[in-house]
Amino acid sequence: MDNKTLFLKLQAVLKPYHSKLLMAMAGMIVVGGFNALQAYMVKPLLDEIFFNKDARLLHLLPLGLLAIFFVKGLFFFMYSYLLEMVGQCVIRDLRNKIYAHLHDMPLNFCYSHPTGELISRIMNDVTMLQGSVTHALIRTLRDFFSVIGLLGVIFFMDWRLALVSLLFLPAATVPIIVFGKKFRKISTTYQTKIGEATSQLHETIAGVRIVKAFGMERFEKQRFGNKLQSIMDTLMQETKYSCLSHPMIEFLGGIGMAMIIWFGGTQVLQGNSTPGAFMSFLTALIMLYEPVKGVSKINTTIQQGLAASTRIFTLLDLQPDISEAADAVALKPFSHSIVFADVSFHYENNEMVIKHLNLRVNRGEVLAVVGPSGSGKTTLANLLPRFYEVSEGALYIDDVDIRRATFASLRSQMALVTQQTILFNDTVRNNIAYGLPNCPEEKIIEAAQTAFALDFIMELPQGFDTIIGESGARLSGGQQQRISIARALLKDAPILILDEATSALDTESEREVQKALENLMQNRTTIVIAHRLSTIQNADRIVVLKDGQLVEEGTHGELLALKGEYNTLYRLQFV
Repeated sequence: MDNKTLFLKLQAVLKPYHSKLLMAMAGMIVVGGFNALQAYMVKPLLDEIFFNKDARLLHLLPLGLLAIFFVKGLFFFMYSYLLEMVGQCVIRDLRNKIYAHLHDMPLNFCYSHPTGELISRIMNDVTMLQGSVTHALIRTLRDFFSVIGLLGVIFFMDWRLALVSLLFLPAATVPIIVFGKKFRKISTTYQTKIGEATSQLHETIAGVRIVKAFGMERFEKQRFGNKLQSIMDTLMQETKYSCLSHPMIEFLGGIGMAMIIWFGGTQVLQGNSTPGAFMSFLTALIMLYEPVKGVSKINTTIQQGLAASTRIFTLLDLQPDISEAADAVALKPFSHSIVFADVSFHYENNEMVIKHLNLRVNRGEVLAVVGPSGSGKTTLANLLPRFYEVSEGALYIDDVDIRRATFASLRSQMALVTQQTILFNDTVRNNIAYGLPNCPEEKIIEAAQTAFALDFIMELPQGFDTIIGESGARLSGGQQQRISIARALLKDAPILILDEATSALDTESEREVQKALENLMQNRTTIVIAHRLSTIQNADRIVVLKDGQLVEEGTHGELLALKGEYNTLYRLQFV
């Protein structure tokens, strides 16, 4: 992403705060003017007070100086506070925007990007940008207006000396430009490595049981240590260039200063200038070189922010593969059927996972989908709520192509219970009522009771107010699953998708969960993705998938009599 595009995008982010920025810039202009006035006051101090012995001016000048510092301080506070506020607002807006954007992206995007890397984009990259938007922006704009005022002073004092001094300013910018490119490249590498380290940290903490079970603590410590060393090496590269750029700029400035002192001193000795005018010029020039040197100090921060901006806006520019149609309609309550019409689906590698599937599910029917691993069972379930998009063919709910339906109306008609129970580090109550913020207490209790979860919930330390830990870590597998069933019950959606909801449980837990599922399935159209065939023998209909194709269809007894694929799966489990 080139700098022009980047600045246009940053300008769009700053647009809501233009009025505050204009007020801050007005404050900076005042501060810049008072900086110039401070430099100019050296002339009357030397010429009128020290050389001409003007006692009246001696009494007035300190008062004027106090007034200058007071007013300058007020305006400094005003613009600094406003710019800091703008910076923090931009950071907040960007974090919200990235977070919202991630939720708009399809499942395959989330699965193809490590969680730690995405967290790093929201937290670390935006923090890096914060340094540029707040500290670097404040300093750059402040120094710019100070430079304008000081240039006015030095040209007013002696235009010939001013022209000589300006010859060295372009030379001072050369290291800034040269090192700036290096800083940008190093910063991009650093942010990538931070993302990798965050991802590794997230994985190992989430998978701590496996790390300990396999005795991999030392390996993980070493692996993370190597990652930190790599990050440190990158930072030290940046530090090397940062420490080198400042003395180079100072040396070039020193050459210019030496020339000015020689030339200006000669003018004073020849009577072409007064000592006060020369000292005022020299003070303004020293103050002028300070912002130039300051740019080298904040150049690292600016380049880090630009590198972070590139990563942030590259992510925000990604368009979701699955989006809501402009003329999408709200689905009416489900009434008669779900139809897969010649549906095919492939992932990005173009390998077909589901091939020309034709299937009808009638309202109130319990349909079980079975097959060997990799046959496309879960993919089929993910197509219905449009977690994935149909590649060919169409999927209809009550004769409406789901691609023509709004996401909200489509997904409101479905409840999902998966093998991997997704619970949040919140209270039992909020996990059950997820998506229903103002749900009455009696409905939550009723859902828990129907899911056979009320007894164990009441035994928890704070009952429904108990925090269950990350992913429900304080609950057993069966308890977690019954909480998720209670959540699905409370949603009361007409279509239910059970994706291997009991396959990860032991026999006793499965028995409890199966009873809860039977309550959940009543009066609902249910699609059951099953691995354990014992759980679906009473289904109204069973379809068998193999290599993405529907190969058999019928009841449990009918499929056993066929002695085909289903019979093979059954014998593997029970014989």
